[in-house]
Amino acid sequence: MCSVAAWRAFVEAVGEFMPAFAAGHSLGELSALAMAGAMEFEDGLRLVRQRGEVMKAAGERAPGGMAAILNLDAGPLAEVCAEVNAATGGVVQVANDNCPGQVVISGDSAALEKAMELAKARGARRALKLPVSIAAHSPLMQSAVEDFTRAVEAVPFIAPVPPLVGNVKAAPLTDPNEIRAELPAQLTSPVRWTESVRYMLAQGVTTFVELGAKDVLTGLLKRIDANAVGLAVGTPEAVEQMSSGS
Repeated sequence: MCSVAAWRAFVEAVGEFMPAFAAGHSLGELSALAMAGAMEFEDGLRLVRQRGEVMKAAGERAPGGMAAILNLDAGPLAEVCAEVNAATGGVVQVANDNCPGQVVISGDSAALEKAMELAKARGARRALKLPVSIAAHSPLMQSAVEDFTRAVEAVPFIAPVPPLVGNVKAAPLTDPNEIRAELPAQLTSPVRWTESVRYMLAQGVTTFVELGAKDVLTGLLKRIDANAVGLAVGTPEAVEQMSSGS
């Protein structure tokens, strides 16, 4: 939960601050929920651990992998995956729509390899296998859903303030029931990050503050909308710069 620590340092440095929306990418959605006050930090830590445990177990029951596809957008890649699934009876789908030209697919090894080949034939510049041992955000995580649902149901959520734009529907989660539905569904559903950012842009958001150890999301933002302002705040130096207004 490095992002939560960065948020607290940020607020301490700049004073009272309330963003229009919160959002987190994949696992980061739990950090965003804690930041938005939808759950206690300690509950968030427990969910992070339980999520990792159930996904690892699901990966052992249904092995698979993930691959980054460059220079091919989510729509054409979804078509590629559908063709592969129909032809092979396997499982592969879009897992992370990170930004235009950078999409991750996820599935069983044979279907994943076939989808990588077909993506390159359809114009992808590169198809890179990721160093992971599970097929996150795909149907191969289905066996993790029941256990994680129980863990989520045990958490006393409240409405997030600010509203949190969820990965599954790329729309605001405004009450506890929506959160309880979102988190287990996220295990098998694509992370609709491009659509989430575009939703916030459409609501008038022009500046995005990334809280965490790196600036990956700030880089994705520039690929989604070159006019949006992204500020990565994850180091003491960055927090100091924000507090001084430089």
